[in-house]
Amino acid sequence: MKRNLLTLVVLMLLSSYAWAQSLSPIGIWTNEEGKAQFEIYKCGNKLCGKIVSLREPTKNGKAKVDENNPDKAKRNVPLQGLVFLKGFEYDGDNKWDEGTIYDPESGKTYSCYMKMESKDKMEVKGYIGFSLIGRSQTWTRVK
Repeated sequence: MKRNLLTLVVLMLLSSYAWAQSLSPIGIWTNEEGKAQFEIYKCGNKLCGKIVSLREPTKNGKAKVDENNPDKAKRNVPLQGLVFLKGFEYDGDNKWDEGTIYDPESGKTYSCYMKMESKDKMEVKGYIGFSLIGRSQTWTRVK
């Protein structure tokens, strides 16, 4: 009886570990509007993200660039390939925090966290100061 109980406990722990591992944000995602696809990847011991494709990649026949960047020297950098998520650390409970998100449409950078809601859905929230006030989006996994 003790052996069966021990086996059951070990199996439960292993299945819990496997479930937690399957909720990784690493992969390709799209936002609610479907304007772009983003790749979230490991950068050192943290997570980062870059734009991998745009629904409308060109403007006036040329590749879209980061024209709203506050740093004038970066305004000709193409949006495709732009690293816009930086510095996310695992905070427990399927949440990655302490990161930043750059919004190329406004040229502003915000504090940000990412929280897995399921294997293929993730809440991404950008905020200033406290995470209670900010803007959330639900991203959907593409790959």
